[in-house]
Amino acid sequence: MTKTRAWVTALGAIALFWSLLPAPTIAQDTPGPAGRGVGTPGPGRGRGARGPSKPTPRWPDGHVNLGAPAGQSGFWGGGGSIVGKRGSSLPTNPEVADVPFQPWAKALYETRLKVGDKDDPHARCLPPGGPRQFQTPNGFEFIEQPDRKRITIIFGGGPRSWRFIYLDGRPLPTLDDLDLIPTYFGYSTGRWDGDTLVVESTGYNEKFWFHRGGLPHTDALHLTERFSRPDYDTLKYEVTVDDPKAYTNPWSGGFTVPWTYTNWDGSPGGEIHEYLCQDNERDYSRLR
Repeated sequence: MTKTRAWVTALGAIALFWSLLPAPTIAQDTPGPAGRGVGTPGPGRGRGARGPSKPTPRWPDGHVNLGAPAGQSGFWGGGGSIVGKRGSSLPTNPEVADVPFQPWAKALYETRLKVGDKDDPHARCLPPGGPRQFQTPNGFEFIEQPDRKRITIIFGGGPRSWRFIYLDGRPLPTLDDLDLIPTYFGYSTGRWDGDTLVVESTGYNEKFWFHRGGLPHTDALHLTERFSRPDYDTLKYEVTVDDPKAYTNPWSGGFTVPWTYTNWDGSPGGEIHEYLCQDNERDYSRLR
């Protein structure tokens, strides 16, 4: 075989390989609840015609089940924003002008808005902590583990991340703890307050944007998250941001997330799409 024919054969094999792969999903595009229709892939798909949602699922002991009931499937899609009131964002959210930025934090945020996603660590496939973890596409799910006294959140997008929320009453680490290793998702402890899971988290590093668009944070970030499921198809996410180095006062916002009945591409199944995104990803140069 000549070198030319060998190259042609090799290129043909590569083309066939890529043609068999599913269409790529851009890590920064977060489809919203509008995707609930039958004709649109993404979060919320598969419910069919709009109508009354099924009631909130519960475990045998009566507390809310944030995942799929036994024998069923599905997962949560991407959410909205904790600032502004558009889309699935809560009507009680502050506008950006009302966020109590420290002067340096406001200047940095405005710079990030001008630069766009090119400087976003998540564009390089680094884990997104804080509310950002629920704003990415490809979905997420809650796995309750009573024997381990924790809830594990599995994320379909990004670098195949997961997060632990401990329910055993352990204290959060303090920032002056010499053994503390700051992480992308911090350290989380939770408790049930009626039908709401209340989670306190601290111990974050500064290597990520904790919100899409680049809201700044520091190692002093403390988040209080509230997860509730008012009906089968809706997850309500509320968070209070307390970071005295970046904001003059604590402030709160939130959004809702739709339940997805099918696979991400719309095929039957209700399973999280297997999305590959690894460190040193090179496609970020094409972002705005």
